[in-house]
Amino acid sequence: MRKVVVNSTPLIILGNIDGLKILQELYGEIIIPRAVFEEVTSKDDDAKLKLSQNLSWIKVLEVQDKSNRKMYQAKLHDGEVEVMMLSNEISADLLVIDDNAAKKTAKFLGFTVTGTLGVILKAKSEGIIPQVKPILDEILRQGFYISSKLIETVLKTSNEK
Repeated sequence: MRKVVVNSTPLIILGNIDGLKILQELYGEIIIPRAVFEEVTSKDDDAKLKLSQNLSWIKVLEVQDKSNRKMYQAKLHDGEVEVMMLSNEISADLLVIDDNAAKKTAKFLGFTVTGTLGVILKAKSEGIIPQVKPILDEILRQGFYISSKLIETVLKTSNEK
């Protein structure tokens, strides 16, 4: 089984649109560091409720060696730092992160990275979801920002435009 470590923003977005099941169907089990769990469950919203209801396939792990924390923290939040530290400790196969600075850092460190929209595109390509556009519409309706250029690119990639 692939080791997939997920940051808070993808969990919050997918939790608020009732889309955590996409992660489960794609990866079976996902791993989140304790800092991500704390961040997602600190707000009383749908993401907190959905995350709490899915802990059978969402594994929360502690970072064991926190001595390298300062190396990562220049532009990153605690959750992003722990995603990379934990991914290194467990030799993760994939990181799911939306923040651009965190993605660049993770790629620089040699990790394979995708974001929420990459997960949605993969779900369509594997037949887990029939269309991308309704999911994008719901993400926008929930108040999350996606640039019009990125929406156009995602729809084109998914053959929906």
